[in-house]
Amino acid sequence: MSALLPTYGQRAIEIKQADGSYVTDTTGKRYLDFVMGIAVCNTGHRHPAVLEKIEAQLGNVWHTSNLYAISGQERVAEKLVAGTHLTRAFFCNSGTEANEAAFKLIRKWTGKKKIVSFTKSFHGRTFAMLGATGQDKVKAGFGPMVPDFVHAPFNDSAALDFIDDETAAVWLEVVQGEGGVVVGDVAWFAALQAKANEHGVKVVIDEVQTGIARTGTRYAFEQTPLKPDVVTLAKGLGSGFPVGALVTAPGAEAVFEAGSHGSTFGGNPLAMAAAEATLDVLFEDAALAHVQAMGAYFKSGLERFVDGDTFIDVCGLGLMLGLVATKPVADLINRLRDAGLLVVAAGPDVIRFLPSLLVSQQEIDEALAIIEQVVTKELVQ
Repeated sequence: MSALLPTYGQRAIEIKQADGSYVTDTTGKRYLDFVMGIAVCNTGHRHPAVLEKIEAQLGNVWHTSNLYAISGQERVAEKLVAGTHLTRAFFCNSGTEANEAAFKLIRKWTGKKKIVSFTKSFHGRTFAMLGATGQDKVKAGFGPMVPDFVHAPFNDSAALDFIDDETAAVWLEVVQGEGGVVVGDVAWFAALQAKANEHGVKVVIDEVQTGIARTGTRYAFEQTPLKPDVVTLAKGLGSGFPVGALVTAPGAEAVFEAGSHGSTFGGNPLAMAAAEATLDVLFEDAALAHVQAMGAYFKSGLERFVDGDTFIDVCGLGLMLGLVATKPVADLINRLRDAGLLVVAAGPDVIRFLPSLLVSQQEIDEALAIIEQVVTKELVQ
C-alpha cells in the first residue's frame, strides 16, 4: 500500500531521464514530450544554459531567506519588467502562490472585495483561488468558497455588465488553458479594458501557463489591448525549477510595503539562477520568432485532422495548442502515449499540446506522424 495520498490517481509511467524534447521511462521506453511538465519546461528538458547556471549556484549558496539581499532577484525582476508598463516584482514558488499574492494586493490596493473572474477559468488550488476558479469540479466537497468572486461568461459581451463601481478587479487568462485552450477575442478584451477603466477597476492577468514566451510573445497580454495592473507568473519561469512571480504596474509598491507579504523560499538563489537563465534564452527576439513560426507550422499540421467527425477545431496561440474532439479524449491520449507521444487533456474533449518552445520542425513532424498513426488506427477500429 502506498504512503501517498491518492490526489493524482493512477500514474501510468515514471520518467527516469529527460533531454530536450525527449524523455525515457523506467522501462527504457522513449517518448516525445509535448507536455513539458504542463507548460513548465519551456526551454526543453535540462537546457544546457539553465543547467550550467543552477550547477554554478549549487556550488555557492542554496538558501538564505529574504532576511538578506539576493541580487538574482533584482536581475530577474529587471528582465520581467523591461520594455513593459510593469515596474515591480515579488517572487514566490508557484502559480497559485502568485495568485494568492495578487488577491491580497488587490484587496489592499482597492479597499474593495468584489472580483469578477470567468467561467471555465483556473487559478489554482489554494482556497481563495478555488473561489476565483470558474470550474465547479475542483470545488466539490470543500464547502463554501471565499466570497465575493463572481463568474462572468468568458468571451461574451454579457460579462461587461458584471463590472461596476463596487468591483475591485477583473481577473482573467488570455488563453484559458485548463478550460479548453480557449483564446479570448481581441475586441472583447478591448471592451473589457475600457469598462474596467470606466469604473476604476484593476485588471489581473493570470499568465501562469501563457507567460514566458509560450504564446510567441513574452506575455500573452502583449497580443491584446489589455493593460494589466497585475500579472502572475510561474510554470515556465524556471524551466522546471519551482518559481513564481507577481509583477505589478506603478502604485503597487505603496501598497505592498515591508511586512505586507512574504515567502520563506520565494526568490531563493537557486530559483533565481534558473529564472535568469530561462529568460536569457526565451526573451530573445530569435526565440520568440521561433515560437511563432513553429506554432504556426504545428497548428497548420494539426488542422489536417479536423474532419468535422473526430475533430472539429484547432485552437490556441503560439505553442499552446488544442485539438478539439467530438468525444472524450482520455483514451486517445493513452493511445498516443503508448505510441510514444506525451500530451495532456484540457477538459474532457480537448487534446492539449505544450512542447518545448525550442522544439524543431522535425520533432513537430514526428508528433504529427504519431497522431496520424493513432487517429487512423482509431478510425479503422
